[in-house]
Amino acid sequence: MKPEEVDQLFDIEGRVAIITGGSRGIGRSIAHGFAAKGAKVVISSRKADMCDKVVEEITADGGDAFAVPGHMGSLDDIQKLVQATVDHYGGIDIVVNNAANALAQDFGSITPEAWEKSFDVNLRGPVFLIQEALPYLKESKHASVINVSSAGGYLFSAFTHIYAAAKAGLISYTRSLAADLAPHGIRVNCMAPGTIDTDMVRAQTEDRQKSMAAASLLGRAAVPDEIIGLALFMATEASSFMTGCTINYDGGLVPR
Repeated sequence: MKPEEVDQLFDIEGRVAIITGGSRGIGRSIAHGFAAKGAKVVISSRKADMCDKVVEEITADGGDAFAVPGHMGSLDDIQKLVQATVDHYGGIDIVVNNAANALAQDFGSITPEAWEKSFDVNLRGPVFLIQEALPYLKESKHASVINVSSAGGYLFSAFTHIYAAAKAGLISYTRSLAADLAPHGIRVNCMAPGTIDTDMVRAQTEDRQKSMAAASLLGRAAVPDEIIGLALFMATEASSFMTGCTINYDGGLVPR
């Protein structure tokens, strides 16, 4: 294979990518990475000002980005996100389901409201976003769905069990939708990050952050930009024969 052919494996030029939770952390890094490689990125999260800030950062670097604020717990917002993307860019090639809700309650005092709030964002939202985008993904020649789950979906996760259960469900849906959508040429894969230095992790106590970082074989937390390579791999022809797969990106946390 020639050098230019290898480069083409990771070509994402001109492809339209919706990135939920794209205003910070993992989503922001993926948005910057995709835009740097020529993709047209749609930044979505609950906070409009933070979405606009990421768009400004990307456009200042010469990239192409568009903000559509919305809540993944709202089916109306999901419909608006897809429609606004198609109206602005004309189609959809990639969906990155990254938005998450880390709400936690001790077992014995779980409320139905907390359960619903967590599952609406962490599982229902991604599934319905894929469904809403499906007609446009079917039209794409490079359709790829990337679900962002969590290493917690494989672990005991005693204190974050609601979140972990929803993330485990997302891993299951990755396999199911990969089977359903393969006849349409749509690949569906998943990444399961371990401890990443994001706002979600920084919300923990300092001792908890240290123990989370030390739990992996590599003994540290990752920075969000470290996940860009895996996201590009999943979004492009570099992973053309991969679907229904979940890759642990956790420094060896789950194997340990």
